[in-house]
Amino acid sequence: MTFRYMPGFGNDFETESLPGALPQGQNSPQRPAYGLYAEQLSGSPFTAPRGTNERSWLYRIRPSVKHTGRFKPTSFESWKTAPNLDDHELPIGQLRWDPTPMPNEETDFLSGIRTMTTSGDAQTQVGMAAHVYTANTSMADDYFFNADGELLIVPQEGDIRVMTEMGVMEVTPGEICIVPRGMIFKVEMDGPVRGYICENYGAKFTLPDRGPIGANCLANPRDFKTPEAWYEDKETTCRLFVKWCGRFYRTEIDHSPLDVVAWHGNYAPYKYDLSTFSPVGAILFDHPDPSIFTVLTAPSGEEGTANVDFVIFPPRWLVAEHTFRPPWYHRNIMSEFMGLIKGQYDAKEEGFVPGGISLHNMMLPHGPDAHGYDKATKAELKPVKLEETLAFMFETRFPQQLTRFAAETETRQDNYIDCWKDLKKRFNGTPEGDWS
Repeated sequence: MTFRYMPGFGNDFETESLPGALPQGQNSPQRPAYGLYAEQLSGSPFTAPRGTNERSWLYRIRPSVKHTGRFKPTSFESWKTAPNLDDHELPIGQLRWDPTPMPNEETDFLSGIRTMTTSGDAQTQVGMAAHVYTANTSMADDYFFNADGELLIVPQEGDIRVMTEMGVMEVTPGEICIVPRGMIFKVEMDGPVRGYICENYGAKFTLPDRGPIGANCLANPRDFKTPEAWYEDKETTCRLFVKWCGRFYRTEIDHSPLDVVAWHGNYAPYKYDLSTFSPVGAILFDHPDPSIFTVLTAPSGEEGTANVDFVIFPPRWLVAEHTFRPPWYHRNIMSEFMGLIKGQYDAKEEGFVPGGISLHNMMLPHGPDAHGYDKATKAELKPVKLEETLAFMFETRFPQQLTRFAAETETRQDNYIDCWKDLKKRFNGTPEGDWS
């Protein structure tokens, strides 16, 4: 399995799995090599500006109209789509969950998805949904595409093989991958897996502008990798599942839909190793905003305000002097869905474990637990490196509506609010305060 560097979003890539399968000089020749069919997959309107125009030309064994047949309704009861309102009776509040248990029965990637939150409206292509997945069985002859949005997949435990029309991505914990809207894929695995998914209904994920940071640091384009062309020439009964405007459909076909022999363009799946993210931060005093940890952003119609950001908190040095180093207490217009991939999160050393989740919705206050606050205010402020830790956030400008599953699951921690109960009054009328 080989990958090519992805030098920058918006650029064209080309790859072929058979020599000469990719035509040169014209996209739709009268008779493509190997008897293939030329087909275009568009991820943007035809007239979008060049910098945001997305399309790829696929040269495949059968055109995709042969993959669809007659659709029949089907359902995945635990996968919800925005708007999904009034799904439960739980009051608002700060929320946290233990890891979702691994399944005991055979469960593939699709049937193992559980929606935790939704926001916006998929039919107007605004907002997102946050899911968890647990699975133990490969999608051998089952395939899927999502017309409602692109999928950002964040493995937490166990490796997955994401097999798409345009190539195969081996994705391990500590890496992420993106499957674009409308792209057919299946997921295989060699054992139990668990992770998180951001279903982005809005504009596609892209790299954030660096502004005064300049030309380097954060996520660099060269570290995003697209797969080489690969195809599955399999003639057996297969099922194709589709998510369209929040509803699910299925059809049966007599061959694999992953039959693209060559492709070129800029609408493609890709993966990224989170260890290549280059953090920046304060090197004298004070505490920068968490936006400096943004890996990918899906912009909204308002400049500087994201439909959804994907933010990570990786291993890094802390060096600022006379500064409270963990995340400060805050209330925020953004809504934060947070997961822990590995290790320990510095602001929540107890109760937030790998595979767990927290949700701090817009304008609900949150910050370090009492233990974390006490430790940080008494720590010697010398350079220290946070190691063996990796947390992330799906952060959106919209309120995240809880699903019934998230509200009623046994993994929800009823006592999460208690993590702040031991924060005591330190004001005593003197400049020194009471830091005992």
